[in-house]
Amino acid sequence: MNKQTTHLSALIFEKAKQYSDRAALHYRNDATKEWAPISWNELAKQVKNMGKALASIGLQDQENVGIFSQNVCEIIVADFAVFTNHAVSVPLYATSTAPQIEFIVNDAEIQVVFVGDQYQYDVTLEVKKTSKTLKKIIVIEGSVDLRNDPDSIYFSDMLKLGDSCDNENVIKERMDKASENDLMNILYTSGTTGMPKGVMLHQFNYTEAIRIHKIRLADITDKDTSMSFLPITHVFERAWTYLCLERGIQLYINKNAADIQKTILEVRPNLMCTVPRYWEKVYAAIIETRDAFSPILKKIFSWAMSVGRKYNIDYVRLNKKIPLYLAIKYKIADKIVFQKIKKTAGIENMIFFPCAGARLSPEINEFMHSLGINLCYGYGLTESTATVSCYLTENKEYMIESVGRIMPDVSVKISEDGEILLKGRTITAGYYKRPDANQEAFLDGWFKTGDAGYIDENNNLYITDRIKDLFKTAGGKYIAPQVIESCLSELKFIDQVAVIGNQRKYVTALIVPEFETLKIYANNNNITYTSKEELVKNSRIIELFEKSIQEKMVNFARFEQIKRFTLVTKPFTMEDGLLTNTLKIKRKEINKFFATEIEEMYNN
Repeated sequence: MNKQTTHLSALIFEKAKQYSDRAALHYRNDATKEWAPISWNELAKQVKNMGKALASIGLQDQENVGIFSQNVCEIIVADFAVFTNHAVSVPLYATSTAPQIEFIVNDAEIQVVFVGDQYQYDVTLEVKKTSKTLKKIIVIEGSVDLRNDPDSIYFSDMLKLGDSCDNENVIKERMDKASENDLMNILYTSGTTGMPKGVMLHQFNYTEAIRIHKIRLADITDKDTSMSFLPITHVFERAWTYLCLERGIQLYINKNAADIQKTILEVRPNLMCTVPRYWEKVYAAIIETRDAFSPILKKIFSWAMSVGRKYNIDYVRLNKKIPLYLAIKYKIADKIVFQKIKKTAGIENMIFFPCAGARLSPEINEFMHSLGINLCYGYGLTESTATVSCYLTENKEYMIESVGRIMPDVSVKISEDGEILLKGRTITAGYYKRPDANQEAFLDGWFKTGDAGYIDENNNLYITDRIKDLFKTAGGKYIAPQVIESCLSELKFIDQVAVIGNQRKYVTALIVPEFETLKIYANNNNITYTSKEELVKNSRIIELFEKSIQEKMVNFARFEQIKRFTLVTKPFTMEDGLLTNTLKIKRKEINKFFATEIEEMYNN
């Protein structure tokens, strides 16, 4: 093992020696609504005691352990306690259903599962009834009813058990086995096209990921704070969490993603992983606020945006010397407009916010950068230990429509048919117990991403479409639905959208309105309704959407443009099987679920 690299099993203990009583994590007390710290020493103590407790209940070397919970500090303790036992953590999405959990438990032969709340416990208990492997459930929240199950134990009682048992030698012996080749995580993909596959990530994947991020993101330090908003189950937030812990960055653990608009105002972090949907909502909120301005305020906003665009897009982005007159104008615009927007959004302290996971509209990207909001757009996969490409944090020399410059020592090439291929030490060794999937996923040692794109002369990567999402119209024209969906998502009246058209004569869309915004519009325009169903059928509402969609479609080819649409009141949810755990659309399921509505768009 590289002596310059700290193995994940020892990371918390090494950092505790360095930072001792300084805060490592922060959690929001549900009762007091106040944020409370956990010091590095306390974190190390909990990891040690939980590690000893796991050994005492029979956890074996290289055994797979499930962690099924929303974001709480305890899952970080569990994660690293598993590592101290030379075992493997298997994160499970907090919203997963019983069949999803059953599949992963059986596939990974999991015997011990950490769970968070009552929902997760009841799901796991149901799975345990028929599972041939699952033996022990460790419950994080003390309010959970254990249903008199003798094999269930509270997280707090496990810590007490670890504190009292004398088996440090077992942990030491297991940690002494640590090597770069250790399997650390099995991360199950979201399964848009079938059953999930377990992506194996080894210590060398994380070692390399941390190393290259320290090169690319060199200006982050242990004086920074980061909010964990996305599920730590997901590779994006997980790899970022490991990086933050390695750098000594204080982590604020946001428990429920829906609370982020409130918690970000309380914490006002320097750093935070985000997804395009977050910025779509920020954009919609800014535009809605602007539309309510008086004429004079609208003129001031427009002037500030033009200054910001010229300053940040035409000069800073291109690393060009900024004229004095422009610098003065920008300082004024920043003070009277941009700083107020950032403060309202809770991001006035931001250094940069990484953004990935889906397509980000170039319009929104440029808009945010014009405001001086430094979102660091990038691209990656579970199979690549997150980041394949991103830009420098100082926001220079980036291309708006690119997903960033390829990371140091990550090899990327484009296949003959346009597919992005990857190779390097951050790339997975393969899928757990799936030689068939491995054979399909790799070509001469290169990992096939399933994404199409190209690389420019400056090593900037561009994604053109998701190969598996592409569909062909009845006229033989290829459609990239994500591009259209991303464009329509910029509209403040749209919450969700699914583009339809495979083997059809034209392109249509299913649209879930942003009902709160739509209700305000209806009330302001004297549109009466008694239900959502009545609202979406109102001719003036339909006309509003028609006009807005037409305006968005002007830059698309005629065969790509939305010819018809249907407003639906039923949102796309994971519970209905329409979204993956990472909130990606399951297109086949959407087509089945809304079959009647879709047929009506083509038959009428």
